[in-house]
Amino acid sequence: MEVIPALDLRGGRIVRLQQGDYERETVYDADPARVAARFVAAGATRLHVVDLDGARAGQLRNEDAISAILRVASSVRVQLGGGLRSIEQIEAVLELGVDRVILGTTALEAPEVFRAAARRWPGQIVLGLDAKQGRVAIRGWQQLADAAVEEVLRRFEDLPLAAVLHTDIGRDGMMQGPNVGATSSLARLTRLPVIASGGVRSLDDLAALARTGVIAGVVVGQALYTGAIDLRAALA
Repeated sequence: MEVIPALDLRGGRIVRLQQGDYERETVYDADPARVAARFVAAGATRLHVVDLDGARAGQLRNEDAISAILRVASSVRVQLGGGLRSIEQIEAVLELGVDRVILGTTALEAPEVFRAAARRWPGQIVLGLDAKQGRVAIRGWQQLADAAVEEVLRRFEDLPLAAVLHTDIGRDGMMQGPNVGATSSLARLTRLPVIASGGVRSLDDLAALARTGVIAGVVVGQALYTGAIDLRAALA
């Protein structure tokens, strides 16, 4: 199971939100590249980068920080999400050096764009399923779509996607433990690799996810920034 450190960007800084609430923000570092370099030095093989400003705006807002991260993380793979809504935007970030692009809102609001991207860049598009009470949230988690997580997965499972990223919004940034049951249940419904996100607080949580045998990866954020999880230990 791949452990993927998270770098959430807002205003050019590394921040964490509680349950996706932009009013409950904690700033952890003003230098995203420095944080990325630290994760790479600890042994990370992939970084998870989210442009929080972009997720709300519908276009990238933290280009400079993203470019700086890509420069110091050239030896590892970087997946990027937040505000990518068109083929042109997706193409631009892939040309910058991003390895995989995470699309959530696009899948719901512009499924033709999502399908076209998945077919144009096989193995480089991740379906982002941000879940709240079983429904999918979109536009930076600010709106709930009238669609169940499993239903959205079924719509796109036929595509050559890289993975499915399942985030439990209610647990994200709360250090209350991951939703092992929901994520593993989703993973058993699909042939696609499923990545868990939200709530991871300890090495025991990572072990619980790994024991399911069906979860391909896990995004870890808050626990790394508070020191609750040592990245080297998590990767060992």
